[in-house]
Amino acid sequence: MNDNAQLRLMARIARMYHEHGIKQSEIADELHVSQPRVSRLLKRAAEEGIVRTVVTLPAGTFTSLEEEVEARHGLDECVVVDAGEDEATIENALAAAAATYLETTLTGGDAIGLSSWSATWLAAIERLQPFRTRVASSVVQLFGGIGNPTVQVKATRMIDLLARATGAVPEFFPSPAVLGTAAAAAELRNDPSVIRVLELLPQVTIALVGIGSLEPSPLLRQSGNIYSDADREELRRAGAVGDVCLRYFDADGDHVNSDFDRRLVGADAEQLRAIPRRLAAAGGQRKHAAIRAALRGGWVNILITDATTARALLAD
Repeated sequence: MNDNAQLRLMARIARMYHEHGIKQSEIADELHVSQPRVSRLLKRAAEEGIVRTVVTLPAGTFTSLEEEVEARHGLDECVVVDAGEDEATIENALAAAAATYLETTLTGGDAIGLSSWSATWLAAIERLQPFRTRVASSVVQLFGGIGNPTVQVKATRMIDLLARATGAVPEFFPSPAVLGTAAAAAELRNDPSVIRVLELLPQVTIALVGIGSLEPSPLLRQSGNIYSDADREELRRAGAVGDVCLRYFDADGDHVNSDFDRRLVGADAEQLRAIPRRLAAAGGQRKHAAIRAALRGGWVNILITDATTARALLAD
């Protein structure tokens, strides 16, 4: 068969298969050629550019943007949502995406670490439907949570809801997050009930965390687990731009040592960054610097964020 005839046959088979949806076996019968030859010619049609695959992304999906953020910041995964600019709208979109992410990726065997004071994760977990089978062994509170009783109920509810949905055992942190002095915090870390929870941290396989800016969130401010103006000024002088579980870091993502840090009771910086999957749901212009720094410092390796924030992460 001459080249023109070969090309004509190749093009005809490609049209029959790709445009008309005819099976390879039916093409072989109709054209009186073998099915292996049909398969070979379809492969060659792709190699020579006669057939070209074009992926058209549905509206509201950002696959290329996600891949660029992953490559730039060394993330295992990035999920980008279309959320506009309003903080409340962004939080709702992130919560919905976070709930969906958990529904599709929790498949069994995980021990989940949970940040107590993330409004986004609270909203996400409230959306979460119970799994049909047990997908987690435990839900471990990552740092102290006892504070204002009217707000503490939200943290307790979040941990309880996630444990119920996943079939896990809830493990509550039996202490305040912030003590008045470093000595008091050190003493409390030696309490048997606190030690028991801290000893669970090496078993945690996925942490669900928020990324905070230097200005505390409304939920954290209400909780009673908050720092004074003097603490905030100390952190600012030390270069702090954001936090994960109240462990503050600078613009390069380096952990900021401070008196405030020494008064915390909960997972420390090394323990947090040792968790294999560190998933943050965070976005909005107010948090751009904190999110960028959290990625630089390896505080998270999976990010759910909004499209505007994702583009800002590529603008460095």
